[in-house]
Formats: sequence, structure tokens, C-alpha cells
Amino acid sequence: MKIRYRILKFRSIYNRILKALKYFIFTLGLIFIILITLSFTSLPFWGIYRLAVSESDYNFTPETIVLMGGSGMPGETALMRTYYTADLAKKYPKAAIIIALPDNLQDSNSHLKRMEQELRVRSVKSKILFEYKGTNTRLQALNIKDILKSNLNQKIVVVSSPSHMYRAIKSFKKLGFLYVGGSPTFENDLSQSLDVDSDNLGGHKLLSNIAESSQVRYQFWNHLKYEIVLLREYVAIVYYKLQAWI
Repeated sequence: MKIRYRILKFRSIYNRILKALKYFIFTLGLIFIILITLSFTSLPFWGIYRLAVSESDYNFTPETIVLMGGSGMPGETALMRTYYTADLAKKYPKAAIIIALPDNLQDSNSHLKRMEQELRVRSVKSKILFEYKGTNTRLQALNIKDILKSNLNQKIVVVSSPSHMYRAIKSFKKLGFLYVGGSPTFENDLSQSLDVDSDNLGGHKLLSNIAESSQVRYQFWNHLKYEIVLLREYVAIVYYKLQAWI
């Protein structure tokens, strides 16, 4: 009887696990279908755009430009952020620049120094400081507060990727800074049409016809990437809110 009871109990547990697994796979499949469908719409772009602009407006002259380091240098995010920082520095030449990136400040070939060099190549003559200890946005904001000697009236403009802008600005405001704006590093679209004429391509006619659509060749994949970025950023935002960091 005990053996029979154990067998029945094992079957019951097995059936529950199998049922839960089926629901899990079904849910994953449903999420996948939703993500694929949304990739053919403009919603992923507007999601990124919303994060970029919802907190970034400002109507003051910045005293400090905070360049959030992002990736290593050279790298896509680092180059984009130094580009936008250089433009801001030329517009507000009296503003100091703080480069925030965890790195070895003593190394003359460090990513921090390379970013500084990139700014100098772009004719930036502003005073440049370094925040090199913070390993996340919260810690970087705390360290920059120390660099600015807890002057909460300091007028700050944050330079970062569009998806990161909301969380970065909110992190500074949570620490009590009264004047915080942002400069999201949007990419510029090509004005030239990327449509192609399949008659001139050769190869399989059906596949060439599919390749005529820039929606399939570029926009679909870009929006899939946006969705991943959005998912990651919203998870981070929820975590920061649970930690009372924003």
C-alpha cells in the first residue's frame, strides 16, 4: 500500500509539474508573438522616446554637464555621449564636465582618459572632472553629489542614452538636486530612401521581392532591439523604485 501510495503521489506531482510547464511554454509563446507583432509597429520607438523626454526638459543654463559613461571607449554609447556632450559644452562653455565611468584613473590609456581626449579633439575647453568609482547609476549620482559638495542648487544636465535618461535624472532628483535636465543621445535617421528595386538585384525573385521592404530589412529588427532595451530598462526602473532610489 505504501508503494502504491508513493507511486500515486509521484504521478500527481509529475502531472502538476507537466501542467505548469505547459502553461509556462504557452506564456513564453504568447509573449514571443506579442513582441514580434509589436516590432511591426512604431510602439517600441515611442516607448524609448517617452523614457528619453519625460524628465529631460530644462530652462536653465547648466553649470555642470554629467556624461554618463556607458560602454568602453571607443564604443557606440560612449562615442554618442561624448558627441552630445561636446555640443553642449560648446553651447555652455562655462559649464564643467563630469565623466562618470568606473575605471582606473591613473591609467593614461583608460576609457576615462580616452573620453576626455575625444572631447578635447572636438575642441572642448571646459573643466573636466571624473567620477570613476560608481558601478551603477545610483552610486554614480551619490559620488557626483560628493564631488559637487552637496550643492543641491547646482544646475545639472545629464547626457545619456534615451532609454536610460528617465532613471538617471530621477536618481539625481531623488538625492535632492533641484535643477536637473537631460540631453538624450538620439541617433539621426538617414534622409535617403533605403528602398531597393528587386528587378536589379538578381537572385531568387520571391526573396528579392521581400528584400524590397525596408520595414523587413531594418525597422523590424531595430524595433526588436528597442523592445529588449525597454524590457531591461523597465526592470531596472522597478528595482530602483523598490529600493527607493527614484
